[in-house]
Amino acid sequence: MKNQKWFKIVIAVLVLCAAATGIYLAIGGLLGGRGVAASKDDVIAVIRSMLPYLIVIGAALLAILVSFVLCSVLKLGSRKKLTIRIQTITAGVLAILISINLICVGPASSLLNVTAGAKGALSEETREESYALASQIAEEGIVLLKNEGGALPLDQSVTKLNVFGWSSTTPLYGGTGSGAFTDTEHMVTLLQGLELAGYELNEELIKFYTKYRDARPDIGMYIQDWTVPEPTMKEYDRKKIFEGAKEFSDTALVVISRSGGEGADLPMSITDEDTVANAAKTGSGVRYTSNADDVDLSKSYLELTNRETALVERVNETFSNVVVVINAANTMELGWIDDYENINGVVWCAGAGESGFQALGKVLNGTVNPSGRTVDTYLYDLTAAPNYNNFGSFAYENVSELVNRPGSDDNYKATFVNYVEGIYVGYKFYETAAEEGLIDYDSVVQFPFGYGLSYTSFQQEISDLSQEDGNITLKVKVTNTGSVAGKDVVEVYYTPPYTNGGIEKASVNLVEFAKTGLLEPGKSETVEISFTLEDMAAYDDQDRGCYVLEAGDYAISIRSDSHTVLDTRSVAVESDVVYNDENAGARSSDAVTAVNRFDFARGDVTYLSRADGFSNYAKATAAPTVFDMSEEAKVGFIANASYDPAAYAGDGETPVTGANNGLTLADMAGAEYDDERWDVLLDQLTVSEMSSLISVGGYMTSAIPSIGFQATVETDGPSGLHSNFTDLSGTNFPSPVMIASTWNKGLARERGELVGRQGQELGISGWYGPAMNIHRSAFSGRNFEYYSEDAVLSGIIAANEVAGARRYNMQTYVKHFALNDQESNRLNILLTWSNEQAIREIYLRPFEMAFKDGGSRSAMSSYNYIGNVWAGACDALLNQVLRGEWGVDCTVVSDWYGGYGYMNADLAIRNGGDRMLTTTDTARLQDTASPEALSAMRTASHNILYSLSNSNVFGSNLGMAGWQKVLIASDVIVGLAIAALELAYILRLKKRKEKD
Repeated sequence: MKNQKWFKIVIAVLVLCAAATGIYLAIGGLLGGRGVAASKDDVIAVIRSMLPYLIVIGAALLAILVSFVLCSVLKLGSRKKLTIRIQTITAGVLAILISINLICVGPASSLLNVTAGAKGALSEETREESYALASQIAEEGIVLLKNEGGALPLDQSVTKLNVFGWSSTTPLYGGTGSGAFTDTEHMVTLLQGLELAGYELNEELIKFYTKYRDARPDIGMYIQDWTVPEPTMKEYDRKKIFEGAKEFSDTALVVISRSGGEGADLPMSITDEDTVANAAKTGSGVRYTSNADDVDLSKSYLELTNRETALVERVNETFSNVVVVINAANTMELGWIDDYENINGVVWCAGAGESGFQALGKVLNGTVNPSGRTVDTYLYDLTAAPNYNNFGSFAYENVSELVNRPGSDDNYKATFVNYVEGIYVGYKFYETAAEEGLIDYDSVVQFPFGYGLSYTSFQQEISDLSQEDGNITLKVKVTNTGSVAGKDVVEVYYTPPYTNGGIEKASVNLVEFAKTGLLEPGKSETVEISFTLEDMAAYDDQDRGCYVLEAGDYAISIRSDSHTVLDTRSVAVESDVVYNDENAGARSSDAVTAVNRFDFARGDVTYLSRADGFSNYAKATAAPTVFDMSEEAKVGFIANASYDPAAYAGDGETPVTGANNGLTLADMAGAEYDDERWDVLLDQLTVSEMSSLISVGGYMTSAIPSIGFQATVETDGPSGLHSNFTDLSGTNFPSPVMIASTWNKGLARERGELVGRQGQELGISGWYGPAMNIHRSAFSGRNFEYYSEDAVLSGIIAANEVAGARRYNMQTYVKHFALNDQESNRLNILLTWSNEQAIREIYLRPFEMAFKDGGSRSAMSSYNYIGNVWAGACDALLNQVLRGEWGVDCTVVSDWYGGYGYMNADLAIRNGGDRMLTTTDTARLQDTASPEALSAMRTASHNILYSLSNSNVFGSNLGMAGWQKVLIASDVIVGLAIAALELAYILRLKKRKEKD
């Protein structure tokens, strides 16, 4: 008996330990989504929030086990033992059931909403339309870069293809990180796309690559293996690959791929550093290559590796007809394609998504005439970019005391990046530098911005230019002068008057564009394009502090790319138009006059100037030499270590909470932001509800019982709706960079509309996209999900995608707002220094267009600081510009809220942020009692609820979540079981009593 007692106690302890371990692993599994990695702190935070209920569950389990042990030890009658055990089980199960319910509707509700909230499915019609659109985007987004001697399309006699390059068997469909699609089972592969076009492929070559390696190296947010898999020439020769390939076909394709994604920028040098092996201990690691012969400090990731160079050389020697496919979102150094006489055709095909590789085969065989255009400038030497020395990792050396709490184990650091090039980003620099004589354009630029070849030829001419009420209308006649049908792009640029030493201006600036329909040979189409004089105004951040349209002649040109002029007209501005309150007033698109708001972000930086032919180029573009934060910057700089909640507490009037006014959010559907009923509704919110709405807002919005609102589900990502926690997802469209390369507004709008429709059908109310940061550098890891180096191209495509999604009332959280143009140090308190002109003309312009023209009512702020102020709590950005100047009533959610020593929910809601993107309580508010805090919470709640009231929550497949139905059903079943058990026991006792 004694041994049995200890045995049962041991069993009890083991059961409790197993339950605790199971809970930890279950929470980690829920948090550890496919795109968002859960940290140990996240899991602990969830467990901490559940702790009171877990204690009750543990106590209940322990009580049941102890009762069984005691009944075995004590000398009790069988009837008493049975009674004790049954009643203990009943009480324990009830306690556990109640605790589980409280956990589900309380601290775990956000997790359950994101993992089991949405319940819809795509209709067959929507799925088919989306699949077809994805293919069409790729058809128009593939760019023909080189076509010597009419090498493409391939001759009809070519029916067999040798496809070289390991990446041919494992191509890139998109990028990595929160926007990645990991399910490639239903995708059309690159090789399948070629086979669908009727080509027979060299199977021995395919088997050779598949056997060599069957999976792409892991490039994630915390571990990056930048190895470019490619066999050595010895391995090729050992298998006699080239001999067999030559017998199979005289035509060869070479596929070159480069990956990229969230969490890391692309390597600027290939070293032998390798910390991936220690990643299990450290949680992160990087490997530049696992191929010793590819280690080359002089090469970047965006050049051919040594093994790839050997492959290209051998293919060129062996085959007379070679076509290269560049499967990369980032611009690469491609000068080598002109070094080999047999490389006659080159096509660019970024992440093609679910069905886009079908288009590659169609382009190669001529079924589709390529009409894509580059969205970035291709350089022969990427180190020649003016931002090259000021992109990457730079750390402050004098701020430890500002970012780490005294006596703590904190090890945070502050970093910085200087946007020294100002407005001269991409082609704006190269075109202007060439005009000023700083560079020889042809030796620096290989493919201009907006460049793309066709299988036919076109003629464009301006047939009319008219000006009325500040609007300029251009009519362009486009004629297909070639022999096959095709589409053309009309690119409209302006060249403004420039005064040496005056307002900075690029000599070439895209202002509008349009794409023709399919034109048969000899046929013409007249394209009408309109824009405003205001669109050509420059921001004068040094003298007048506002937008200015300077007097002079503005050359309006149509070009086949940013460098090649096809036709030109001139528009004269008689006198300066100064858009301030003392002169012309605000621009027509602004609610409030734009004035300098970001002087604090300028910093102690020398910015590139066009003055005297870019005479300060060497000084401005040099690498940083000062690594101390200035005393001036320290004054306004806040990290969590230096944040004092008391400094923000006021003694104003405490707002009403918890009133019983009877309004529901459904009553406010479509209401204006300043509708007086909002105050009545907001009075109903409890402090707890507002806190939950703000602090736990990741991939969902919390339920608000007081206004009858069920929780909603939101998802990433840039290439289509994609849950980071479940298999719930929509169509995997081609990468946004490919959508931009179509230069087709209609396709962008259609893509937005289908995302909106899919949201309704899947039960998703919010889309964390589209993303519209700038391709400031070719090495930015996230360029695949951003559109372009150009603000106007980005803004027009983004506005059309947003408008399409808004047609179905999808909340479009345009991101990352703003200046989040690199991944390096994004979580390490990254201070981004830029002048106001560049901030407005380059980095805010796409967002401005997405809000004003697209109609977005939501945004996701960025991790970085703007100057010395965190973007997620930047009053100048979120209140003064977004809600003030642009007049946008909206909600702003943070990027994934991990704290990182600076993210702060209290600070955010006091400066224009509304919701924290987390599913745990790591973003809990520190102050929920002061009048100032409650007022800030009320404003944030108003912003959140207003956006929701204009979303699809009242007309789509939303409502009670699936987990809630399961919980209710489980409660009913368990309750009935307990009642049946009690009734059976009572009847048994009664029967025994009657028998006795």
